Amino acid sequence: MKTLTDIVLGLIALEHVWILVLEMFLWTHAIGRKTFGMSRDEAENSKILAANQGLYNGFLAAGLLWGLIGGAWQVKLFFVGCVLIAGIYGGVTAKRSILLVQALPALIGLLLLLATR
Repeated sequence: MKTLTDIVLGLIALEHVWILVLEMFLWTHAIGRKTFGMSRDEAENSKILAANQGLYNGFLAAGLLWGLIGGAWQVKLFFVGCVLIAGIYGGVTAKRSILLVQALPALIGLLLLLATR
């Protein structure tokens, strides 16, 4: 069960590294605009805010990776909880699909993590 939990948390961390790349470096490029459904002007006008969001997603990934490398259950719990809360908030306030893409994997990871305790 611990191995499955670590795999899920690792995948969540990788997802957030990818979100960091999208938001910080690809926001105004075709793939970023397509991913987030924006026009060229919308992307240009919001690229600084997106880079800030990307940085925060990078911190979530770093925290999960820290927990995985260090093996600290509490660190994993804190960061997967942060991902879950961010996913719920984003799903309610920004785009409903964030609930599936971010919050659901985090909920699964959280439940698996709690089951290993």
